[in-house]
Amino acid sequence: MAQIGVINVLDKHVAELIAAGEVVERPASVIKELVENSVDAGAKNVTIEIKDGGTTFIRVNDDGCGIMKDDVKNAFLRHATSKVKFENDLDNISTLGFRGEALASISAVSKLQLITKSKFENIGSSYEISGGEEISFSDAGCPVGTTFIIRDLFYNVPARMKFLKKDISEGNAVSAVVDKVALSHPEISFTYIKDGRQMLKTSGDGKLRSAIYSVYGRNFTLGLIPVNYELNGVKIYGYISKPVETRPNRNMQNFFINGRYVKTRTASIALEEAYKGNIMVGKFPSCVLHVEIAYSAIDVNVHPAKVEVRFINERPVFDAVYHAVKSALLSLDKSKNVALKNTSAFSDIKTQSPFSMAKSILKYENQETEKTDNREKKVINPFDELDNIAASPNTENTNKTSFPANIKINDKNFSNKPKTKLNGSSADEEHHKQEQIKNYLNFLDETPKSDTKLSQNNDNIFAENKAESYNFNDTVKQNNEEIKPLTETHEPTFKYIGEAFKTYIIVEKEKELILIDKHAAHERIIYERLKKEKGAGFSQLLLKPIPVTLSKQDYDASVNNLDMFKECAFDVDDFGNGVLLVRSAPQYLDESDIADAVMEMAQHIAENKKDIRSEKMDWIYHNVACRAAIKAGNKSIDKELIEIAKLVETDPDIRYCPHGRPTSIVITKHEIEKQFGRV
Repeated sequence: MAQIGVINVLDKHVAELIAAGEVVERPASVIKELVENSVDAGAKNVTIEIKDGGTTFIRVNDDGCGIMKDDVKNAFLRHATSKVKFENDLDNISTLGFRGEALASISAVSKLQLITKSKFENIGSSYEISGGEEISFSDAGCPVGTTFIIRDLFYNVPARMKFLKKDISEGNAVSAVVDKVALSHPEISFTYIKDGRQMLKTSGDGKLRSAIYSVYGRNFTLGLIPVNYELNGVKIYGYISKPVETRPNRNMQNFFINGRYVKTRTASIALEEAYKGNIMVGKFPSCVLHVEIAYSAIDVNVHPAKVEVRFINERPVFDAVYHAVKSALLSLDKSKNVALKNTSAFSDIKTQSPFSMAKSILKYENQETEKTDNREKKVINPFDELDNIAASPNTENTNKTSFPANIKINDKNFSNKPKTKLNGSSADEEHHKQEQIKNYLNFLDETPKSDTKLSQNNDNIFAENKAESYNFNDTVKQNNEEIKPLTETHEPTFKYIGEAFKTYIIVEKEKELILIDKHAAHERIIYERLKKEKGAGFSQLLLKPIPVTLSKQDYDASVNNLDMFKECAFDVDDFGNGVLLVRSAPQYLDESDIADAVMEMAQHIAENKKDIRSEKMDWIYHNVACRAAIKAGNKSIDKELIEIAKLVETDPDIRYCPHGRPTSIVITKHEIEKQFGRV
């Protein structure tokens, strides 16, 4: 134990261990330093291989310029570098590395072997160093380039070793580093091998879109639009996500400055400002954006891991990113307008009734028929075909649709008996034809309308609309055992009045008027059920599994907690390379919300440092309940609202939503009378 107040000069070994802690935090730190050296060496092909998360084996091979034999040992001296020589060089750093600390730090905490050959030499060199001490130095036969082999990282620093995470977590951290480097240099072909399995292979064709496809996959790449812009000497290029392809977090925002991956709040804020008015509040865009700026305008020597930079003036960068993104979004809007203009004949079909839509189609087809009369080309009218079928029921033609002798659909009678031609005016004939069109469209409707007549009976209303709402009286079955509803239904002690603003349920009880927030109340009901049953019976198998692309940090958290998704009615599989495959989800969750729900869960699990299962699960239940609950502003049926009101009245747990907002408020008769001056 050193005596306080006495100044000690540390020996070389201790000093190197302390310095190594600033650079080498985990296997991913080693990979980052070595791969950046390969990029600086002008390599066109780089191979990264790890085993056991990189703790026992790391290999980085490149075909760069290599190291001269006389410089091999010098490369492992602290502050020995080929990239900086004079003071002024610090103002124009164009390389990823420049301090000369990486190799000295790595060799101090591992068993390292270097095999390298310069293009100016006929034979290569092999150098072994362990714990900072030289083991051997000899000639070696090898191609031009450099290979680093690192074994047993932190073997001589057990205190550092115990802070490493599971092998799968460390491996995913390495994957994240390789992804960023691959996106920053699409002109280099990167191959990443993990435990004998190839995880990533980029083409190295210089096209950024190809690198994005290799890293994030097809689905993510299809949702991107290109960016290419220059303003005040700052060039921006890359890709941003379409407004409809937003995410619940910022984890897929990638910024690169002069080929270096960085975390920059300036560019992130500019990106999100440009999207304002195009995406929902609480959603975030994704991007892979490169910023090219004068080297003298930034300082990269502000962070040990060099993941942060300082701008001499942030305004030009903010403006360039903002206008680049805004310009790309406007270009997307223009392309949409052109597409709509080209299909103007059908531009209003979505807003038309089926009958009007049919008239529009017929009008368009008749116009086309007139244009092609001289070419003896006729557009087939499906409604004329219907007339032919009806008029000639016994004609043998297997290519035409045939109907039964009598069929009744939606109270409309179809008959294949010969029809007598109308002798009335042309207006009568047109009216007859319109009726045929209407009946034909009703027959082709894939969703037959219910024959149930609307009445004042709430049960009938609920039965007709049950496909659109949540049935609180339905029991959920699992393992052939019936699970009882959360609360037994009973006759209410209140009088249901109605709904205000499609949001608030109004009920009268004794001398009180109660306003219930239907979303908040429904959210709490689902939340309580999820907690009680741990998601049992709420899962529904998807016809087509949904792939969800995550950042490597969120992906790592998810694959280590897949059982947590299952307890919340999600069946999620590890699809590999940052992708989760959702096979089943809560039955009351819309398909469009499933991917967002999984992303939010993964992010929360990754950010929650406390490994307390109940806290994580509670948040997941909140998230699923919020998304599954009926939404304010959506149309609801009376039966549904009455059931919500019953549960709010009888269950004391439904006084507040999971976020703490009240589910109901009470206005007394006395307060109302005071407002009208009656008391």
